[in-house]
Amino acid sequence: MTLPIYQIDAFTSRPFKGNPAAVMPLEAWLPAETMQAIAAENNLAETAFFVKTPGSAADYHLRWFTPTMEIELCGHATLASAFVIFSHLEPERTQVSFSTEQAGPLSVTRDGGRLSLDFPARMPKPVAPDAVLAEAMGAAPDEYRLFGNKHFLVYPDAATVAGLQPDLRVLRQQFDGSGIIATAPGTGEVDFVSRFFAPGLGVDEDPVTGSAHCDLIPYWAQRLGKDTLFAHQISPRGGELWCRLNGDRVDIAGNCVEVMRGTFSI
Repeated sequence: MTLPIYQIDAFTSRPFKGNPAAVMPLEAWLPAETMQAIAAENNLAETAFFVKTPGSAADYHLRWFTPTMEIELCGHATLASAFVIFSHLEPERTQVSFSTEQAGPLSVTRDGGRLSLDFPARMPKPVAPDAVLAEAMGAAPDEYRLFGNKHFLVYPDAATVAGLQPDLRVLRQQFDGSGIIATAPGTGEVDFVSRFFAPGLGVDEDPVTGSAHCDLIPYWAQRLGKDTLFAHQISPRGGELWCRLNGDRVDIAGNCVEVMRGTFSI
């Protein structure tokens, strides 16, 4: 059996930047173990699979896999999936809706070359300092917060976040199943910066993390007193995100670039 596969760099307008995602449109679902094996073979942060769902409330059903597990929500691979639909499968569309296993309904809208995710807003809650986490990150944050399985660490400035060299072995062992968001105020036109580490989920550092901005946007909107923000994820690849808080939802917009197209044999 051969299946179509695309590799898309999301949250960037240039190849080799942003966050690469594999996207595989399917006629029908494969066994979960097969999709997991495909994601491991791709060895990207996420591989997205989707199936058309005629007659239902959503246009497609969407699932995401890291090299080691299926996850509840992924922003960049959702953006990349919509890009494939808009570019190749249904180019007349300007909006596409997805149903998901755990994240509820999601949608992506196209406005020229930029795509915008409609995702849930999730305000991280303050928690007690965690000395083990601070030591593993290599610098103690000013604030510790948490939402679900995501630790949210606020640092004083972008230089501190850029300079973090976390002990990935400790994060993998002590925070298995968790993601760690490190964030700080930006400078100039950039409202805030971030990095995202998830070695316990099979991703040491994610280049650009759309789902983390479900937490980042409400926090920074409240702290800065503005609902429209421009963000940089300052991983080595880097990414740009145009953000807006919209009640209990967030809009996360960015560009995509196709870098590969082919077939996958199983």
